[in-house]
Amino acid sequence: MSQSPMLSCPLKQTNEIDWVHPLKAYIRQAYGDDPERYTEECNTLNRLRQDMRGAGKDSAAGRDLLYRYYGQLELLDLRFPVDENHIKISFTWLDAFTHKPISQYSLAYEKASIIFNISAVLSCYAANQNRFEDTGLKTAYHSFQAAAGMFTYINENFLHAPSTDLSRDTIKSLISIMLAQGQEVFLEKQIADGKKVGLLAKLASQAAYLYAQAAEGVQENFQRGVFDKLWVQVAQIKSHFISSLAQYYQALADDDANSHGMAISRLQVAERDGRDAVRIAAAFPSSVTPASNLTSDTASSLSDVTKKHLVNVQDRLSSFNKDNDFIYHQTIPAEASLSVIPKLPAAKAIPVSELYQGQDIQRIIGPDIFQKLIPMSVTESASLYDEEKAKLVRAEAENVETANGEMAASLDYLKLPESLNILKGGMDQEPSVDDGFRGWCDELAGHEHFGKAFEQLLFDKNKIISILDRCTKQLDMEESVCEKMRSKYGGDWTQQPSSRLTSTLRSDMQSYRGAIDEASTSDMQLMNTARQYESDFDEMRSAGETDEADILYQRAMQRAGATRNRSKGPSGIASPMSPQEGSLLDEDYGEGGTTVTDQIAKVEDLLKRLNLIKRDRMQVLKDLKEKAQSDDISNVLILNKKSITNHESQLFQSELEKFRPHQNRLLQGTHKQTALMKELTKAYGDLLQDKRVRSEQTRYESFTRQRSQVLAKYKRVFQAFRGLIDGLLRAQSFYTEMRDTVESLERNVETFVSNRRSEGAQLLGQIERDRSSNAGGQADRERDRLRELMERMSMDPSSSPTKPTTPRPPTVSNPSDGYNPYSTKPPPPSTYYPRASPTTTASIALNSPASTNRHYMQHNAAANSTNGDRGPEPMQLGGPPSVNDPYNPMTYPFQSAMSPPAAGQGMHNLNHAQQVPQAYLQHGQYLPQGYIPPPPPPGPPPPAQMTFGNLNQVHPSGPGGYANYHPPRPNGGVAPSRDQHDPWAGLNAWK
Repeated sequence: MSQSPMLSCPLKQTNEIDWVHPLKAYIRQAYGDDPERYTEECNTLNRLRQDMRGAGKDSAAGRDLLYRYYGQLELLDLRFPVDENHIKISFTWLDAFTHKPISQYSLAYEKASIIFNISAVLSCYAANQNRFEDTGLKTAYHSFQAAAGMFTYINENFLHAPSTDLSRDTIKSLISIMLAQGQEVFLEKQIADGKKVGLLAKLASQAAYLYAQAAEGVQENFQRGVFDKLWVQVAQIKSHFISSLAQYYQALADDDANSHGMAISRLQVAERDGRDAVRIAAAFPSSVTPASNLTSDTASSLSDVTKKHLVNVQDRLSSFNKDNDFIYHQTIPAEASLSVIPKLPAAKAIPVSELYQGQDIQRIIGPDIFQKLIPMSVTESASLYDEEKAKLVRAEAENVETANGEMAASLDYLKLPESLNILKGGMDQEPSVDDGFRGWCDELAGHEHFGKAFEQLLFDKNKIISILDRCTKQLDMEESVCEKMRSKYGGDWTQQPSSRLTSTLRSDMQSYRGAIDEASTSDMQLMNTARQYESDFDEMRSAGETDEADILYQRAMQRAGATRNRSKGPSGIASPMSPQEGSLLDEDYGEGGTTVTDQIAKVEDLLKRLNLIKRDRMQVLKDLKEKAQSDDISNVLILNKKSITNHESQLFQSELEKFRPHQNRLLQGTHKQTALMKELTKAYGDLLQDKRVRSEQTRYESFTRQRSQVLAKYKRVFQAFRGLIDGLLRAQSFYTEMRDTVESLERNVETFVSNRRSEGAQLLGQIERDRSSNAGGQADRERDRLRELMERMSMDPSSSPTKPTTPRPPTVSNPSDGYNPYSTKPPPPSTYYPRASPTTTASIALNSPASTNRHYMQHNAAANSTNGDRGPEPMQLGGPPSVNDPYNPMTYPFQSAMSPPAAGQGMHNLNHAQQVPQAYLQHGQYLPQGYIPPPPPPGPPPPAQMTFGNLNQVHPSGPGGYANYHPPRPNGGVAPSRDQHDPWAGLNAWK
């Protein structure tokens, strides 16, 4: 028995190409990577193409080889632009029908040729199946549809075909042939299964329609020299044969419907089409050409099938005519009046995505050869998908956290499971010592009393006050001596008053005294705190040293009343609950209903179930996170890169569906928890309403309240202890800093007093010498004064004498009365007390009055010989100053702030000025010799309205006034602000 022969498409042939060198060059150029790392990948791709060239045309293995190479080409296209402008590789393929070679540099041409060969292999595979077997029938049916789907993919995705076999008309004809043959195979299956003739007629009508289209297309392509002539004959035979078959089965259906005349008419049409099919089959050549891709028994098979069908039609027609002539006598309608047989499509083109439906397509294609080279677009899409996964995981984690928080809050509100432990076993037999209380006692253990610390503070404070008293006494004594000398010598005593020079020192001493007074107040607060908690300190210290914190705690609880109406324990201390009292589980009041034990067991069971739900929820969340972390759809994105250009969100949603089971389990757990919490709340509420439970609960709450009171008391004691320690440490640091400050101040006071005494001694000697040298010239000056008065009183200006006056020695000026020591205008007072160098001071001390006078006489003689009658002029370091010139102290000879020199000591003072180093200049002023500025006090001295601390409030770090005191950094004190005319301003910066 023969089966109807099927048409199959021939395969395209190709030449060998080289993938290795072009790909390596592009990797080096575009990716900047070492191409030698990808030698194996390039060779693998080359081997795939070699295998594809030898793929068998009638096996599933050949189909898989072609599809594997095609899949790798799709992956390759995502990374390497293979075209005429980038990776230039010439792909040469022979036309499947004309065998004409066509070459292009486009990768699309390579892929289209591969898909064409996949379709051809599928058609060959289907045509060679044994359709008498059920497996072969199903394979042929699926393969014909798959071939039609692959041809359809070519027409939809590859335009401007370079070869005839890939043109739209050729591919359209091939699609019609494959669908018609698929419909025919399905019809054969239904005939073999004995389906109703009406269904068979509809299936055959659709197959006849498809074969009619295929015959037209094949005829056109034959005329263009594409298809073989045998294809035209096969298509025509199948068109007539299937059309006859459709009329035959419809006639049987009409006969069953008592339309006997119509059935005879359809059989007549079927007989005519059958005769045409037999006629064309008889003309079919016995030997076929290789280009037709047909088997050698095609002619005999076609002849047998068509003849057998024609015999069946004729037999039925004869039988129906006889029955109608003798029985039914129905009129036989004309062919034109016959209705068209309805069509029922059973074959459709299978899309490429469904070609391997039910199979692992990743296994067919294999791993991505160039997976180490990830395109940026795929990386971006994968990042977007990772963000979607992260959103999903975060949302579920928040839901889990919310559910856990709700359960914890509900159990905390119900005080579960702690309250159950109390109800089951009563309170502990003895009050357990709090770990914090034991730690407090251990910290106080071994600590000495605070008496010695306060004694040391008092000693340091008295020492500081005694230093300040000595400084004040020295300054007062120096000022008293200066003023007495001023009252004795009057204007000749030109030493500056001490009050202006000592204002900074006295201000600092006053600030230090204020700070000490404030510190004394804080010391008193610390002492009061120590006295207040002294007994508590001793108790906790003793308990910590003897490891009896539990005994102290029990005694404290006893004093608080926590052991009221309780029996005595073995140590004589009352226990919160004696063994004789037992627990609620041992009591039975004879009440009806559920016992306390049963109620507690029910609550415990609900708690256990809640904990199981929580544990399961956490495990599901962990599994969800692990699955999301390991989920990688890069391959899916690469495979669907072109099809998801604007549909990424849909693809992401479909991929995220894999996490739906975890989400559902988490949601179910939350619902179960809500129901169990309601049940637990009701059960626990019923338990608490029991009067036996209420009695025990009241007793325990009283005990807990008293326990909290005891712990709060000793916590305050411990905090007071830490506050005292902190305050005393701050106080010790304060007094240490303050002692260093006032000692430095004392050294500065001693230096100042010493310099003032030296200055006063020199000034006193100068006054005595001036008075002895100027006593003889007093009368001459008086006469000159009278002569000038007489001349001024004369009425005749011409008679006024023009004789120059006798030159006078320079007038001794007061440094505190003006800035020019030789002018009658008093100079401004000196701002700083100058400090002479040790060499200058020694020279001044050794000069005797005789040597000083002799020095002056020599200088006077030199001046008179130089100036003539002009008299001595003031000595100048530069040119003579103009009246309009601004004040410049360096214009004049240096004069110390000590007593100004006599008239004969100008040169001596000039020499002295030249010995003063410029390092002593500070803001245009001079500092006294040996002066060491005092270090600043710890922090700026508080002003009059500033307090040392808030003495009326509790210190934040505990009792004591040093909680907020921070010792200054070394040499980092800030001097108090002074008036800009203060002569001692800025001295504190000399620490």
